Amino acid sequence: MTNMIWKRDEVESPCVQICVVHPTERICTGCYRTIDEITRWSKMESSERAEIMNDLPARKPRLAKRRGGRAARLDKA
Repeated sequence: MTNMIWKRDEVESPCVQICVVHPTERICTGCYRTIDEITRWSKMESSERAEIMNDLPARKPRLAKRRGGRAARLDKA
C-alpha cells in the first residue's frame, strides 16, 4: 500500500505572512491583495484566484516607499 497525499488542484495563496495593509492603497504590503480578496480567498473559484494572481505584480508599484527612517535622514545630510 502506498501513502497517497490528497492534493486539490487549485491556485495557492500568495500570502508571505507579512500582513500589513498600506494606509492609502488599502492593499497588503506582503501579498498585494485587498482585504476583501484575502477574506474571500478560500471561497473563490480557481479562475478568480488565477485572475487576481496575474494582477498582483502590477499592484506593487502603487505602494509608496516609506519616507522615514535612516534612509530619509541620510538623504537630508
